[in-house]
Amino acid sequence: MRGLRKIATILLFLITIAVGLATSAQAQTLTETVQRWERRLDARIGLLLYDPSNEWEVSYRADELFPMSSTFKPLLCGAVLAEVDAGTESLSDHVTYQSTDLVDYSPVTSKHVETGMTVGALCEATMTISDNAAANLLLRHLDGPAGLTEFLRTNGDDITRLDRWETALNEATPGDPRDTTTPRAILATLDRLLFGRALSPASSTQLRQWMIDDQVADGLIRAQVPDGWTIGDKTGAGGHGSRAIVAFLQTPGPRTYLAAIYLTESDAPLPERNAVLSDIGRAMIAEIAARPD
Repeated sequence: MRGLRKIATILLFLITIAVGLATSAQAQTLTETVQRWERRLDARIGLLLYDPSNEWEVSYRADELFPMSSTFKPLLCGAVLAEVDAGTESLSDHVTYQSTDLVDYSPVTSKHVETGMTVGALCEATMTISDNAAANLLLRHLDGPAGLTEFLRTNGDDITRLDRWETALNEATPGDPRDTTTPRAILATLDRLLFGRALSPASSTQLRQWMIDDQVADGLIRAQVPDGWTIGDKTGAGGHGSRAIVAFLQTPGPRTYLAAIYLTESDAPLPERNAVLSDIGRAMIAEIAARPD
């Protein structure tokens, strides 16, 4: 009997080593995918995929600054929901605006100039369609980009910063620190907003739902997600070949992962940048699938 127990212990040890080696190899494959695209596009790419429950991660340039573009919008609507939690704002509050408030890519707000929209509807347009005028109208309620940055500072994010309004914030000039974040900083903030204590449970649920309902990200990580998984995300695009996505993924296990991909300093056309994010998303899904749930 003692011999059988010894054999079982050895087998368990070997299985543990094998799983660890397989996971390590998969993580290397994910990193290699990112590096391959960097070389091919002559670009700079930042990646972070991590499991908040045990601090496991795969990272590449995760602490370098990248232009946020529209990936700031979940932070914006998180700040609005914090105002709702504090009782100083309501999603049913009505916001009026003029045609002069419209900017490039405002497909929802442009239809409601005469009637205005509620704060909740503006958040939905900002998050699910990436309506730029809607984002600016919400920023007004937070005292502008500086107000959102102050919200981030009070919630433990000392890196992410918003300096300009839509659409100037998408300029993404290399080396310009304005309107930037790091993959690690923005995911840490999203973790607090979506799954932590920065918001009430009801507000966290609402923010997650807006990300789940994203209508402009179908060809990216969503294209790789297996049946039965849940994904919520927000994309961004800007100058100098910038493309980005932040997301949370939940497996049937269930286990939750947070992911960020930032691409910049490239001459690649948008369809190719989309293909890059989709391919890195494929490698991310393979990495998650290789881990014990």
